[in-house]
Amino acid sequence: MNEELQKLINNLIQIEHVSSTLYLAMSAYLGKLNFIGMANWLRLQSEEERTHMLTLIDYVVDKDGTVQLNNVPSQPSDFGTPLETFQKVLAHEQFVTNAYRQAFTYVTQVDPQAAVIIQDFLREQIDEEAQAQKIVTRLTLAGNNPSALLLVDQELGQRKNGAGAPVTG
Repeated sequence: MNEELQKLINNLIQIEHVSSTLYLAMSAYLGKLNFIGMANWLRLQSEEERTHMLTLIDYVVDKDGTVQLNNVPSQPSDFGTPLETFQKVLAHEQFVTNAYRQAFTYVTQVDPQAAVIIQDFLREQIDEEAQAQKIVTRLTLAGNNPSALLLVDQELGQRKNGAGAPVTG
């Protein structure tokens, strides 16, 4: 594995590590506000980002590269309203998509195997952004109506983990 590719993938590992931590912090915050469904959705999202990180780590290790895990910045303990929280989720997913786009441009020239992995993540980002956008739209429609917010919360609580069960906090 060339040094530039190793550096690029380690950067993606860091992005996924930060994403996992960010979504876990958001989950804890919304759980504290008793938005249990939203907290569940974000906890599962955190686990998904951790899985992405592990996939990238395995790739670097399998290619006899060196994984560089850096410190993750501390996360806020307050993310605002549920709408503001999910607006931050959407913005973060757009940032992640951009990072994978830039990585894909490079890896297609130097490592077709890495390009396949990056392309899979790019494909998944379509859904990641669409889900976040849908939640932002629904929360915007709900406004400050407690009943509507609780309905959105209940809907997001239906998301399941890989074993098919909702996560409980």
